[in-house]
Amino acid sequence: MSLHFSVLASGSTGNAFYIGTEKHSLLVDAGLSGKQMELLFKNVNREIKNLSGILVTHEHSDHIKGLGVLARKYKLPVYANEKTWAAMESNIGEIPTDQKFVFTMGSVESFGNLDVESFGVSHDAAEPMFYAFHHEGRKVVLLTDTGYVSDRMKGVTKGADAYVIESNHDVEMLRMCHYPWNIKRRILGDFGHVSNEDSALALTDMIGDNTKRIYLAHLSQDNNMKDLARMAVKQTLESKGFEVGDQFDLYDTDPKVPTKLAYV
Repeated sequence: MSLHFSVLASGSTGNAFYIGTEKHSLLVDAGLSGKQMELLFKNVNREIKNLSGILVTHEHSDHIKGLGVLARKYKLPVYANEKTWAAMESNIGEIPTDQKFVFTMGSVESFGNLDVESFGVSHDAAEPMFYAFHHEGRKVVLLTDTGYVSDRMKGVTKGADAYVIESNHDVEMLRMCHYPWNIKRRILGDFGHVSNEDSALALTDMIGDNTKRIYLAHLSQDNNMKDLARMAVKQTLESKGFEVGDQFDLYDTDPKVPTKLAYV
């Protein structure tokens, strides 16, 4: 069984990502309740008790809501950078010291035959970071919750077999929505979230010959729609010469329904 993954949940109501090999598996973020997380794992026929650990991207509640519950119940090690640990500890309850590990931003940690490379993003959190996963020449990238995709991020993430990338909002929908202006400004700013068009433009510099799957993630429930996001990204990529549906496929993600296990 090769490198495989599922976007268990994605959106402002909660985020969770599962990835594994035949020997080791990881959960990235646990942004839903413990019960909901257990149901999501059941839906993809996986067991939380078999995880090698939980990685944390940042301390926002839609990424850590069920973290403490799962860590304590299943005695799982938790990995986050020092600033994220400091920012989230009061919100997750006590975690035994022997389950707490520091994963320094910009470093690589190995979980058996699964190597995980961390990289920083631009978001309004203490020290947000996301991950590129490597196994036997295969690469899967998880990249959401960033106001823009820098050249440095593109360098780390380039040429992956699969991407789970933020496509948060349609700019015009956001501008016209009921949100207060300060919230709109946050989302549109450099420390907010990437739009459909900006996600596609970033992908044009990241997609490689091995890229086969792209998952559009963290869609706003108020300012985006699955069909709209997919169409906007498809149009932009095709305008840059990519053949969507031939070179690679685009997939949706959902706040409550996990994606089918994908193998790369």
